Amino acid sequence: MIAKDNSQVSESGHWYDRNTGQPRYQITGKNGKVRNTSLRDAKASGDLVPSVTTIIKCASSEGLVIWRLREMLMASLTLPRLENESLDDFAIRVQHDSKQTGVKAAERGTAIHAGIQAFYEGHMIEGYLEYGKAVEKALDDYFGANLWLPEVSFAKGGFGGKCDLMAKSNHQFNGIVVDIKTKEFTDPDKVFAYDEHLMQLAAYRWGLGMPLARCANAFVSVQSPVIVKIVEWEAADLARGWAMFQNLLAFWQLKNNYK
Repeated sequence: MIAKDNSQVSESGHWYDRNTGQPRYQITGKNGKVRNTSLRDAKASGDLVPSVTTIIKCASSEGLVIWRLREMLMASLTLPRLENESLDDFAIRVQHDSKQTGVKAAERGTAIHAGIQAFYEGHMIEGYLEYGKAVEKALDDYFGANLWLPEVSFAKGGFGGKCDLMAKSNHQFNGIVVDIKTKEFTDPDKVFAYDEHLMQLAAYRWGLGMPLARCANAFVSVQSPVIVKIVEWEAADLARGWAMFQNLLAFWQLKNNYK
């Protein structure tokens, strides 16, 4: 089931309704408080499927590992050592400090995504118009003019997801699927896509019912002026990505005893 979802809530729970395709990131607990949806909630309901990103997290992310190591190294070099602080205590502070960088980066990325989504929905968020215009120009230059649909969610085949941008074609199985990644960079030649990006797009196009769609990542710089690099995946890569994702899905289902 495919559904159009206009919410800008963070994908914190990583669950989708298997019948409607709508996100079910949060639920109201027995105490009346809203909280993130858990695996236990999904098993109790029986109507929820995990997100594509949840499945992919079963595998190690090369890009994420490199980024985390770099942030931890930078924290160790720039964080002042406290007087009489043990090495273990210093290591704990370094870990915490490096994670804060990740939290801030995630918050910034979520805000930029929301700004781009708003742009394609026809309204603007102050301070983020530049991002929407930059993505629009990059996609038009690369793919030509298309009617882009933002934030289309789906649930199919035991998993769900929400696509940043998609464009349909006259042929049922074709079209274009785009996933946006925010990143701090000034040189597009030093921006690379990894297998987790490939698997995500391969799963998205299958879940959206467009198994022959062209797939691309749009890497968007977080600083101004905004730079956008389009990385399109070849058909052979997408076939490999879909095979990898299917195996991870089977592993996740067996590991969590949930299918």
